[in-house]
Amino acid sequence: MTASHVRTTGTEAERRFEASDGVPLVGTLARPEGEPVAAALLIPGSGQVDRNSDHRRMRLGVTRDLAAALADSGVASLRYDKRGVGASGGDYLSAGLSDNVADATAALAELRAAVPGLPVVLIGHSEGGIIATQVAAADAALAGVVLLAAPGVTGEEMLAWQAQRVADALPPFARFVVRVLRIDVVRQQRRTLDRLLASTDDVIRIQGQRVNAKWHRELLASDPARDLAQVAAPILAITGGKDLQVDPDDLERIAAAAPGPVETRRPADLTHLLRDDPDVPSLGAYRRLLREPTDAALLERVVAWVVAAAR
Repeated sequence: MTASHVRTTGTEAERRFEASDGVPLVGTLARPEGEPVAAALLIPGSGQVDRNSDHRRMRLGVTRDLAAALADSGVASLRYDKRGVGASGGDYLSAGLSDNVADATAALAELRAAVPGLPVVLIGHSEGGIIATQVAAADAALAGVVLLAAPGVTGEEMLAWQAQRVADALPPFARFVVRVLRIDVVRQQRRTLDRLLASTDDVIRIQGQRVNAKWHRELLASDPARDLAQVAAPILAITGGKDLQVDPDDLERIAAAAPGPVETRRPADLTHLLRDDPDVPSLGAYRRLLREPTDAALLERVVAWVVAAAR
């Protein structure tokens, strides 16, 4: 299988714009062949990832694959490098969730300027879903919002669930080591989060590593339910049954919190990486899963929903 969706039509061009604080941001505007019927802003997930959702150690490619699939169906899109990553300026480590939301808002304005008059949809994966929800809460003109593996609970609740889920999904030998050494994964995470919450600097050191404390504090305080209550646009929310980082049951919470129409999907084998895995879910499978493309059925569902929402 190929490593990503193969683009068959349209063109791509680089776009340069500024964040509200003057930081230069750079992205790619993908246009379909012929006049587009809609436009989508693609917001990547957490971590030091570029416009394609690629980290130097993990080439996820989700936003790249989405852009290609959308272009093949007549939808233009803009995807961009996070600040301090790729060609964008600024400092990644000192950027908070609020800065990422402001950058997405600036990218949305750039998309609207590049393809004026089109219905616009936000598509966010993981942290990108949190960002998309906050942007949509302040923008009543959107045609729709797509949330891929996005939480429906506070950041603090999400990380607590995630720690327990990851601990339960450790491979047998790792579980043995944890048990023998009497390591409490959940308690260790709690200690780290308490240190982050007690900090005031943007960046602190934990176990010798520089950590983005501002981002963590803002993530822990984030509340998608509060923001969803302000989103009038239709929502498509998809979280896989084998997601280890976001509770699939959050789909129900998203549907309950949003006042507008919400369609939810829970593919049984879909993981947080938006790849299918027929095996027992584990972080150890991520390297193998990344050799596969973004799930084709997911791309088809998202594209069909975006085109329908734009009508």
